[in-house]
Amino acid sequence: MTLQEKYRNHFLIALALLLFGTSIATIQFKVPVVMGDIMTNMHMDASAASWLMSIFTFVGIILAVPTGMLAKKFGPKTMLLTAAVIIAAGSLLGAFAGNGMILIVSRAIEGVAFIFVTICGPLAVQKYVAPEKIGSATGIWALWVCLGSVFGGVLTPTLYAATGFMGVWIIYAALAVFFAIIVAIVVKKPGEALKAAAETAPEEKVSYAELFKPNILLFLVAFLVFNMTLMAVLSFAPTFMQMQGVDPTLSGFISTLPMLLAVISSPLFGSLSDKMGRCKPLYIAALVVMGPCTLILLTQTGPLMWVGAIVMGLVGLGGPVMCLTSYVHVLGKPELMSIGMGVLMLIQSLGQFLGSWLTPLLLGPDMTNWMLAGIVMCVIGFVGTIALAFCKFK
Repeated sequence: MTLQEKYRNHFLIALALLLFGTSIATIQFKVPVVMGDIMTNMHMDASAASWLMSIFTFVGIILAVPTGMLAKKFGPKTMLLTAAVIIAAGSLLGAFAGNGMILIVSRAIEGVAFIFVTICGPLAVQKYVAPEKIGSATGIWALWVCLGSVFGGVLTPTLYAATGFMGVWIIYAALAVFFAIIVAIVVKKPGEALKAAAETAPEEKVSYAELFKPNILLFLVAFLVFNMTLMAVLSFAPTFMQMQGVDPTLSGFISTLPMLLAVISSPLFGSLSDKMGRCKPLYIAALVVMGPCTLILLTQTGPLMWVGAIVMGLVGLGGPVMCLTSYVHVLGKPELMSIGMGVLMLIQSLGQFLGSWLTPLLLGPDMTNWMLAGIVMCVIGFVGTIALAFCKFK
């Protein structure tokens, strides 16, 4: 029996990680659909209530790099199981919160668990899945935020009506703990031969200075741009569509359609990368459409609006899978992966912040310069594509 055959089934590992990740993402997205009731019950104004979601990005910016260091020291599986404990503590605090400030603190604690999972999920795939199946497994894993956002939006109103605020917080926490137990059981190290090899192999010291090489920086710029363009669409496309007379429900559906279509593109791109043995062509194909699709969704209605959303979902949203799958090859050293994931998630948070910060500046105070915003975002998308084209994948 070869060492490769000692790896557990990649689908079961990816599915266990996906279920746990989705439960964590569902907890992140449980708030928006019941925000109005929360504001009333907790006596929060709109400014304070906005922190119930934005605190997740804030925590990610602060903790991304330290989390990568912790993952290197303790391992991704330990960090994932720790995330389950943290999410349970945060959710229980939130369930019994007596005011808005305590609820925000509880959301910050939940945000710590979220960043743990964001960084350590891909690391677990890299560690526990056979090398030739990493793309396929990553394609499955990468759906966790998409599915969490859907479940959080669809299930929460019904669950809230049936069990109330406290019930939602406790039930979602219980599900996260349950799926963490599944991870503990299913996600195992490869066979004893691989385990012995890993234990006897000398640990090479790595430093953050190794991440500031031109080739790695080109890769990070590309991922920064991807997140900027995606956030511009998710945050502002519904507003543009509604200003053009599109029904609010329809505008919300179209703007989130790319995330829904990622259920197709993510596993497909992962599987194709395994079969091709290459990630770069697929990643370039994904990134090259992000700019034009952002331009379309910020400036067009009618058939073009649908084309932009569908192409972004079926092609553009294959980008994150290719990024996570190819990152270790760009880094050049597997030992860099833990701290490298911390930096990559910092770039993701920074890109989301820049996308939501730059777009309104381009739109102007009266939010009328949609063509300017779309063109600038399209150009930024092409800049990211060029950066990726010059990046060398080892």
